[in-house]
Amino acid sequence: MTAPRIGFIGAGNMATSLIGGMLQGSFKPNQVMASDRSDEQLQRLSRQFGIHTSTDNADLARDCDVLVLAVKPQVLQAVCRALPAERKAGQLVVSIAAGITCSSLASWLGADTPLVRCMPNTPALRGQGVSGLFAVTQVSGEQKKLTENIMNAVGISLWLEQEEQIDAVTAVSGSGPAYFFYLMEAMTSAGEQLGLPREVAERLTLFTALGAADMAVHSDVDTAELRRRVTSPGGTTEQAINSFARDDLPGMVARAMQAAAARSAELSKELA
Repeated sequence: MTAPRIGFIGAGNMATSLIGGMLQGSFKPNQVMASDRSDEQLQRLSRQFGIHTSTDNADLARDCDVLVLAVKPQVLQAVCRALPAERKAGQLVVSIAAGITCSSLASWLGADTPLVRCMPNTPALRGQGVSGLFAVTQVSGEQKKLTENIMNAVGISLWLEQEEQIDAVTAVSGSGPAYFFYLMEAMTSAGEQLGLPREVAERLTLFTALGAADMAVHSDVDTAELRRRVTSPGGTTEQAINSFARDDLPGMVARAMQAAAARSAELSKELA
C-alpha cells in the first residue's frame, strides 16, 4: 500500500500521541487526518502537526485507507453506526477502545470489515507504550504490518492469537502502569518513614524503578535471575525479599491481575 491515508476518529491524548509518533517516523502530514467534536482540539492538532482535520466523521471515513477509532467505548456504537456504508473497499479499521469486541464492531460496521482490536497503555503518551493486537481473518498481512507501523510509533506491539487474550493484556500491561505507580507510592512513603525527606525518597524510588526496568529490558537473563544476582545471602535485600515472600507477594499480584482480567471480560459484555 503506497502512502496509505490514516484517519483518526477522536483526537484525544492517545490519538495525539500516535499521530506525533507517526509523523516522527515514516508518515507524512498529508497521510494523516483527524476528526473530533472539539474545534479547539482540532485546531491544536492542525497547528502542531499540519494535518487535515474535520468535525465530520463521515467525511473523514470516506477518504482514508485505515480508520483508527479512538473515542470512548461508551460512544463507539453510535459513532460506528453513523459512518457511511460507502467507505473505501477493504478499509482497515483499528479500534483502541477498551472493552469493545470485534464481533460488536463487525455488527456495527459490516461483517466483512477488516478489523484490528488494540489494547495500548498509558506510557504510549511518552513513546514507551506496549500494545496487544488481535486481527480478524479479513485482515491481510500488509494491513497487519501497517497496523504495527502505526502502533510502534509510540512503543512496541505484540500480536495475539485469540481475542480473549486481550483481557489478559489488559491485566498485565493495560492496567499494569498503575501497579508500578502504587508500588512506587508505597516505597516513597516507606522511605519517608525511615527518615528520608519525601522528595529524596521519591527521587530514589523513581530512578531506581527506571534503572531496574532498563536493566531488565536490555538483559540477556530473565527478571528472576536478575533478582537473584542482587540478593546476597544474609544481606539486606534478602531480608526484604523474605518479607515479601511471607506476605505472599506473588499470590497478591496473581489475584489482583485475575480481578483485572475478569473485570475486562465483564466490561466487554456490558458494552456489547
